[in-house]
Amino acid sequence: MSHNQENLSQEQQQELLEKYDPEAGTRKLGGIFGWIAFIGLLSFSLFQLYTGVFGMLTAQLQRSIHLGFALALIFLLFPARKKDRGRTHKVAWYDAILALLSIVVGAYWPVMIDDIVSRVGVLTDMDFYVGLLAIVLVLEATRRAVGLPITIIAGLFLVYALYGPYMPSFLAHRGLELDRLVQTMFFTTEGILGTPLGVSSTFIFLFLLFGSFLVKTGVGQYFNDLAVSIAGRRTGGPAKVAIFSSALQGTISGSSVANVVTSGSFTIPMMKKLGYKKEFAGAVEAAASTGGQLMPPIMGAAAFLMVEFIGGITYWEIAKAAAIPALLYFTGIWIMTHFEAKRIGLRGLSKEEMPNRKEVLKKIYLLLPILAVIILLMSGMSVIRAALWSIVVTIAVSAIRKETRIGFKDAIDALVDGARTALGVAAATAAAGIIVGVVTKTGLGLKLANGLLDLAGGALIPTLMLTMVAAIVLGMGSPTTANYVITSTIAAPAIILLGVPDLSAHLFVFYFGIIADITPPVALAAFAAAGVSGGEPIRTGVNSAKLAIAAFIIPYMFVLSPELLMIDTTWTYLIWIVFTALAGMTAIGAGVIGFWFRKLYWYERILGIVGGLCLIYPEGMTDIIGLISFGVLIALQFIFKRGDSAKAQTA
Repeated sequence: MSHNQENLSQEQQQELLEKYDPEAGTRKLGGIFGWIAFIGLLSFSLFQLYTGVFGMLTAQLQRSIHLGFALALIFLLFPARKKDRGRTHKVAWYDAILALLSIVVGAYWPVMIDDIVSRVGVLTDMDFYVGLLAIVLVLEATRRAVGLPITIIAGLFLVYALYGPYMPSFLAHRGLELDRLVQTMFFTTEGILGTPLGVSSTFIFLFLLFGSFLVKTGVGQYFNDLAVSIAGRRTGGPAKVAIFSSALQGTISGSSVANVVTSGSFTIPMMKKLGYKKEFAGAVEAAASTGGQLMPPIMGAAAFLMVEFIGGITYWEIAKAAAIPALLYFTGIWIMTHFEAKRIGLRGLSKEEMPNRKEVLKKIYLLLPILAVIILLMSGMSVIRAALWSIVVTIAVSAIRKETRIGFKDAIDALVDGARTALGVAAATAAAGIIVGVVTKTGLGLKLANGLLDLAGGALIPTLMLTMVAAIVLGMGSPTTANYVITSTIAAPAIILLGVPDLSAHLFVFYFGIIADITPPVALAAFAAAGVSGGEPIRTGVNSAKLAIAAFIIPYMFVLSPELLMIDTTWTYLIWIVFTALAGMTAIGAGVIGFWFRKLYWYERILGIVGGLCLIYPEGMTDIIGLISFGVLIALQFIFKRGDSAKAQTA
């Protein structure tokens, strides 16, 4: 295919990843430290596989060993200074010391467990210093592997815990002594070794390994080829290819930025070649890639945390609930790119630019592992077992054809790559544990929830709007995992206090935490897309936010009407609300772009947006208003189009 020549090289992709994704900026180690890092990463994966197959260790042991591996490897692989990322080939002496101290912290619980348990919460001097060291190491590792925003937030929470009596009246509390704080953070399961790290050390790691094995089969490139063969010939084909392939890529990548760079290096040059502006081409990829984390069956890492935070719910129930919102999200982007392509008169790909459909269909078996995940989760199998069996299915499926076969070396590489991907998640969840621990010990969650309700006057819509702003601001530069932990601990309780179902409230903050990646002024996914397209970053961010307009509407809809999440509804009603919501997205897309069958007048655009909003909100009266608006808009389109044609013939 001729467009492949314009794709970014591996080196260029890596440069972009290192620039916009902190988790990608590792040292390129060689020599003895290269071998140490390689063995460490491999051992990390083997430990996680062993405990996944033969049963997890007790919470403190599983999590502390997981933490020890992650911290030590972060200090070996991530340099202290941002400018050294991707360039430094040597481990600084102080990083070697920090890595050794990380091993001490990780080994402390396994070695001292009998002694710690027998003392029933009484700290020795050694306990205190190891616990304090753990806090410092977690903060520094998070700064290196994840970024400064979440590190600062975790640090501020620690300050809040210590200086409670000096806080403003509604935030004031008795304050925690330093030794009590250290005990909570490292010697209970309420702090660093809390639920977030627990999920990282079980579900998330194994699914990251699954994604890593999928990559080795070449499934990423196959997603692109499949998307081209399905959508390439259509109006504005490459943009639709970007949407389709990014939705699929989301199943193997938990990072919006990584999704943009890998998928976008293929789709953005195609869009530009066809005639899309740089900023619009980048925006399509950024909006679609960000939505990958909203796409079942394997959503972003935060979705696994949701299982533990809500309680009494399975991962499959969360994935099922997220299905219709994800469908609406991608449909919205698809519709708007279609209307934009029609507005500026863009064609699809030519026959010569298309891949051989027969060759593409021969590799359809590569989708079997994803189908296996869906079936296993639907059957009620535990998430851990489903992840393990999915890895087995991936290896088996890869053996069908020689070019996709995973050999011994590929399997080792997949284990190493999976562990490398998990480092940032482990650091983020450990830092998030600090935040959760402080919230639990000080009662801050309830105070902030009540404060949020007071600020919103106890009304639902203003509370939702304040929560949305908080989630987007916290998500600027922070990973989705940490963002979700903070907002679900602080903001979601305020929504739940107003009678909203737990799942609706948690998915609300989850959505807006993810959308922060394409919301200016700090829109990392959009900036990465601009790096690929050569467009202006802020303008790319504005365009991507416009394309993802559905993501700013849908969360309000499923809070106001939980039927969209398949909560307490019937199949007939579900089909109806999906139909009206899709019609609504079509009307909103036409209104936002300003084109449907022809260019829209300003009042038609307003009619489309208002009518579309009424259709998306599943309620009898709004559906009637929306359908009338929809019908009027279509009628106006044909009346004016016929009139324009008659004028042209007369002329």
